Amino acid sequence: MQIYLPIAEMPVDALVILLLGTGVGFLSGLFGVGGGFLMTPFLIFLGIPPAVAVGTQANQLVAASVSGVLAHWRRGNVDVKLGIVMLIGGALGSVVGVQLFALLKRLGQVDVAISLSYVFFLGTVGSLMLIESGRALLQRRATRPGQRKLHQHTLLHRLPFKTRFPRSRLYISALLPALIGFVGGLLVAIMGIGGGFLLVPAMIYLLGMPATLVAGTSLFQIIATTAIATFLHAVTNHTVDVVLGALLIAGGVIGAQFGTRLSMLLRGEQIRALLAALVVLVAVKLGLDLVLTPNTPYVVQTVAPGS
Repeated sequence: MQIYLPIAEMPVDALVILLLGTGVGFLSGLFGVGGGFLMTPFLIFLGIPPAVAVGTQANQLVAASVSGVLAHWRRGNVDVKLGIVMLIGGALGSVVGVQLFALLKRLGQVDVAISLSYVFFLGTVGSLMLIESGRALLQRRATRPGQRKLHQHTLLHRLPFKTRFPRSRLYISALLPALIGFVGGLLVAIMGIGGGFLLVPAMIYLLGMPATLVAGTSLFQIIATTAIATFLHAVTNHTVDVVLGALLIAGGVIGAQFGTRLSMLLRGEQIRALLAALVVLVAVKLGLDLVLTPNTPYVVQTVAPGS
């Protein structure tokens, strides 16, 4: 069924968009990430303008994250105090990111900036995660549970404003989760992603959070961060397509529930390995699209007289 997207100014197949939302929502619940690192590139692959894909995807992330976090909340897998600290940093990052996005749009470089950002961040983080998760899977049999440590203390753990987070059994500087949230807010605003592919490993290896709490807490802070970014994009850049967002939300809410259930059946190393593989594949696809000659290298545009 073909429908017209008023902001993207193009027709799309509604069933394809619904299925895309369901699939990415499933991955969101499975990996504990917003799913934007897949949704935004897939929307671009379908021909949606990158600026609209980013603005609308931030809107879809709100619904997918709410659905996923409710499932984790029922299991007690959310550290609310730590999530609020991350949320404060995320809100500030969203404001800064939307202003930067607006500047790139005025310069006419926003589409290239979005693609390059994806290739760089996804390629780098995905490769590192793939190497780490592979080592963890290989060493799992040789290491007894009592020998493993969640994290190692570094100079970052000597920062001021030490705060106790009882749910995660942590005593760390509040600046650490706030900084992680700030980076996540920037990624939401500029790339249309929740930043879970970066937040999840940072929460595990920098903060030392228990793996069982990471997914739920990550989704908890993503909700407010993406809501702020969506509002600012709609007001400042006018890139939020409500029709497209509604279809993505409908599919995403359903898919997230099934993904959350499956996540309980997999080990942390397995989930990280699958997430890393997906991140790398998307980065490779976007990189190829930047360097390969498109099927239609030239576009003829009719300009009205006097415009």
